[in-house]
Amino acid sequence: MTPGTPSGPGRRGARFPLRLRRPVPWTSQRPTWRDAKPALISDALKRACARPSGNWYVLGASRDIGRGEQPFGRNVGGTEVIAWRDASGRLTAGSGICPHLGAPLRESRVHCGTVVCHWHGLALNGAPFAGWEPYPAHDDGVLAWVRLDALGGEEPTPKPIVPERPAAGAVDAVYSAVGICEPEDIVANRLDPWHGSWFHPYSFVDLTVVSTPADGDPDQDDGFAVDVSFKLAGRVVVPVRAVFSAPEPRTVVMHITEGEGRTSVVETHATPLAPDPQGRPRTAVVEAVIAMSGRPGFAAARAAAPALRPLMRLAAGRLWRDDLAYAQRRWQLRTTGRFPG
Repeated sequence: MTPGTPSGPGRRGARFPLRLRRPVPWTSQRPTWRDAKPALISDALKRACARPSGNWYVLGASRDIGRGEQPFGRNVGGTEVIAWRDASGRLTAGSGICPHLGAPLRESRVHCGTVVCHWHGLALNGAPFAGWEPYPAHDDGVLAWVRLDALGGEEPTPKPIVPERPAAGAVDAVYSAVGICEPEDIVANRLDPWHGSWFHPYSFVDLTVVSTPADGDPDQDDGFAVDVSFKLAGRVVVPVRAVFSAPEPRTVVMHITEGEGRTSVVETHATPLAPDPQGRPRTAVVEAVIAMSGRPGFAAARAAAPALRPLMRLAAGRLWRDDLAYAQRRWQLRTTGRFPG
């Protein structure tokens, strides 16, 4: 293949997945604003927001909720939540407010699978006690979820809607950040794939949206299919096809359907938090990168997963530094009546 030639789907079956790509000055990029129709993005967002969630919210990475002495605490949409592992290692969650005199249980300690309030010693093992009630919790192996029926107000479901993931043997990493915006602003960012090469030139080149929900292709499952090359280093890129879809109101998933890493996924979850001191909404982005490859050398990557996870989080953090600015800007304009979309 000649360096600088865009990599199309037909070339993705090659034995060697890497390509060489000559840098393209930003002034030579093809504008995408005509393709990124505001109504198309808005309609996709409306469909996503109309889908059921079963009242489930992502708390964070499963591995962040361990068996140590400190419970995990998060204020989800104004509801104080704590989560910890009981004596058997099962994920347990419930109100973060002590039913005795209101102590913040996230500052308490866990002893032998029991949360012991640091104000007066009230002990909670995860079962209803003294007016304290547990919340349904789910650990999918990568992320920890909690079901908050009063906050969600929907018909509850036994489990969250977890997107399809690679088979066993994948390497996963979870990145979290917080922005001044609402979950819909995070979801809208992900349902606009056209901004990739323009807004993230350090990560993506040759990005082309090959189909959209408006194309009416039932095989796309109401998603956006994209041909894109991920930059590795210098001129080295990896071309793939990715499909973005929203299985529930606060989640957008990118599935790699062709090319290196096929079946890998990136799940972007948006969890509403308590407002900031100025009363502005805050949203946590919890992004799970679940990487898979059929190549023999991937076994070494699995063995090195503890060392790879910080690098995977670093790459996600670089993207989200920009994408949170996008989402926050969208919220600012939207709430002041200035958003043109």
